[in-house]
Amino acid sequence: MTDTTLQLEDETIDLDAAAPAAWSAATWFAVISLAATSFALVSAEFLPAGLLTPMARDLGISEGTAGQVVTATASVGAVTAVLSNVVIGRLNRKAVLVGLSALAVGSNILAALAPNFWLLLLGRAGLGIAISAFWALSVAVVARLVGANATGRGMGIVTLGVSLATIAAPSMGALISDWLGWRSAMAMTAGLAVIAMLLQLLSLPTLPATASNSLADVFRLTRRRGIQLGMLAILLLMTGHFAGSVYVRPFLEYVTLLATGPIALALLGFGIAAVIGNIAGGRMADANIRMALAGNAALMAFAALALVLWGVHIGVAFAFVTLWGLAFGMAPVVLPTNLSRAAPDALEAAGSLMVVSFQVAITIGAVVGGYVVDTHGATGPLTLTAVLAVATAVLALLQPRGH
Repeated sequence: MTDTTLQLEDETIDLDAAAPAAWSAATWFAVISLAATSFALVSAEFLPAGLLTPMARDLGISEGTAGQVVTATASVGAVTAVLSNVVIGRLNRKAVLVGLSALAVGSNILAALAPNFWLLLLGRAGLGIAISAFWALSVAVVARLVGANATGRGMGIVTLGVSLATIAAPSMGALISDWLGWRSAMAMTAGLAVIAMLLQLLSLPTLPATASNSLADVFRLTRRRGIQLGMLAILLLMTGHFAGSVYVRPFLEYVTLLATGPIALALLGFGIAAVIGNIAGGRMADANIRMALAGNAALMAFAALALVLWGVHIGVAFAFVTLWGLAFGMAPVVLPTNLSRAAPDALEAAGSLMVVSFQVAITIGAVVGGYVVDTHGATGPLTLTAVLAVATAVLALLQPRGH
């Protein structure tokens, strides 16, 4: 087991000790810098959703081909997640995080200036590396900044950037694209990454490596029962979410019979609730991770099932889409915290497995959800979401109480 006591500038933090009641201004600044980084990275990741048409027209490609810029980011990210903590070795983690932000800056600039599809794809691949490596390190770095017993709260703030970016990036990208062109929208994300990088330089303490991971170390971790359960929880809940959430709009359109305006309002409610879920999930995870995971999964199951049973009613549809958003906002906090509890001595390696689990779940969810909606109609994917969420809740209750 690695030593869990480390030096952060002039302050020694014991990760096994109880978290302090209040964080110092320096700690808040450091955690907020990571939230700004998650906002910058995820904004760049989701931006193409609002840019596909002008991007395709300018580069002389189909919209389907342009959509592969999203696939490139995710697929490169899945491979990087396994290798990132091996490649960085004993480099100072602050230098690594700043370097990842610099890579995001360069990748976004390359994408903005790309004269053809292949250079655009290369830029997006670089962004995929930055995103997955950042998330693979995130739990370990947050635990070092705030203490192990406040990791959930810290991750809640960091993942707040994800929810905000998910709401803002596609719509802002579309608006800026209409006003200044899609390349200006891409360049804007480079500016966000510059701001995040400067905040990291100013606020993060020096973070010397406490361990140098090998691929064998990462894979050896999968022998632990807690890691296996934690990865399975991610696969079940996130496969269910992504299998169903993609088809919430068609459900509202064909089952609830909503027009475009009310659908947009319902999805806005989903996004706002996700922000609240981030904050609530962090506090619940620190208090009782087992019950936090069970509660998170139960909320998602109830929301999806209620939509299937009573979603023809407009008020019910709005209420339970919002509840689903709350559950989704909790998941990026609760699931990584749950996994990390099984590997307090190997948080970085656990972070790699966490990112891989999320990427695999997203891929499986997209494929299975598409098959189910074609076979069983608009309610099919939501039923699958409910079933997999119930399985996650049961799994959470079967975990050891000390997990």
